[in-house]
Amino acid sequence: MGKVYDRIDERLHRFIDEQPVFFVATAPISGSGRVNLSPKGRAGSPAVVDEHTLAYLDFSGSHAETLAHLRENGRITLMWCAFTGPPTVVRVHGRGRPVFRDDPGFAESAAAFSGADAPGAAPWSWSTPSGSATAAVSRSR
Repeated sequence: MGKVYDRIDERLHRFIDEQPVFFVATAPISGSGRVNLSPKGRAGSPAVVDEHTLAYLDFSGSHAETLAHLRENGRITLMWCAFTGPPTVVRVHGRGRPVFRDDPGFAESAAAFSGADAPGAAPWSWSTPSGSATAAVSRSR
């Protein structure tokens, strides 16, 4: 059974920063729609903005389904798996929104990615509402 956290503490932050790959999942409201699950892995992304907010860079590729799902219902899950060390999986469930270059908050959002390996990309940011479960961590044996 996993442990549920109400925020991203320093230990979770460190774990997230150390992983070279993470996964993003979204789904439509309709039961006949498909779940979209994509691997991501850019240096400097994702960024832990604060205890309840993460943002990640999404570069070229087919992210049309993710965009459509976020616009429709905002639901998003990010997942990290440990590829070295103890077997650990961290899932963060939340609400998301895309942030584009012409959005008023773009410059502020982009500032979180100063260490990213590719400049000028449109970040997608998301946050969980206060008081809801932020991260579930499980260890497999």
